[in-house]
Amino acid sequence: MSEEVTNVFDTEETRELVKSFQTANTNIREQIANTIIGQYDIVDSLLITLYVGGHCLITGMPGTAKTLLVHTLASSLGLTFKRIQFTPDLMPTDITGTDMVEENQSTGKREWRFVEGPVFTNVLLADEINRTPPKTQAALLEAMQEKTVTVRGQLHELDKPFLVLATQNPIELEGTYPLPEAQLDRFLFNVILDYLSPEEEVAVIERFTQRVDMPEVKACTGNEEIIKFQWLVRQVPIAESVTRYAVDVVRATRPSDPLATDMIKKYINFGSSIRASMNLVLAAKARALMEGRYHVTPEDIKALAPPILRHRVLPNYYAESDGVTVDDILNSMLNDLAAPAAAA
Repeated sequence: MSEEVTNVFDTEETRELVKSFQTANTNIREQIANTIIGQYDIVDSLLITLYVGGHCLITGMPGTAKTLLVHTLASSLGLTFKRIQFTPDLMPTDITGTDMVEENQSTGKREWRFVEGPVFTNVLLADEINRTPPKTQAALLEAMQEKTVTVRGQLHELDKPFLVLATQNPIELEGTYPLPEAQLDRFLFNVILDYLSPEEEVAVIERFTQRVDMPEVKACTGNEEIIKFQWLVRQVPIAESVTRYAVDVVRATRPSDPLATDMIKKYINFGSSIRASMNLVLAAKARALMEGRYHVTPEDIKALAPPILRHRVLPNYYAESDGVTVDDILNSMLNDLAAPAAAA
């Protein structure tokens, strides 16, 4: 690791920023927990997505509080929030906005005026993103990757930070349009929002059937501070051996690579690209900082690999016929791949 990166945490300004990060992170978790019961791993995944500056795909059954979770997160961050309900008749301009001709009251002449779409926000909930055709899905690609929108050749920059949290229903396939691989690759995580435990379900019923009003969510941070947090995450040191381990994990998903296990070669058609490696390292840095550490460990890499890779590998027919899931393949690969003994 470079001496320059190591010494970043020795400055008084950075140490104060670390304290602010830890305080804000704790307060955000507490605010979300006042409304959302359980789902702690999902909350951490969304926070990592924010600190990295990425986007997250949330796969879950109806009624698992996906919308409430995202709205609560945005409120606790002090960020603007908008929601798009994706439907088969949704047009690209319904997302990005469009130019309209209006008459200038002072001159009497007609002029073009850009009307912003819902993508101009900090936190965008793309609800049931797989229910709209590919052309409309693609309208999000530029926004997600470049943080800009182009309409009639004019470039419009989005507010920072910009975070897309997209949901999809895993069981309703009729009338849906699977996300293309290019768009799936833009998501940092694909997290699975599962059912709550019996005790947590009882707690939800008790909380939400005894009161009409929702708990007040207080903002714990803001735009400028979050942007500083995103810079701070990138300064977290990572040992070369751990970086190599992250690269090996991603390369092991490619059937043609020497690191690929027999299970990968049998069940995977295409593995992950270098974007997965970069996302894995960045997310591991955020996870380390959230846990109060100033270096990345192999455990960070291993814990984050499944949600980062599960939408970036393409299983073949044999996996489906044998009833083998992508997570089964990834977990087997991670168990077989040797991790470095220690990290600096």
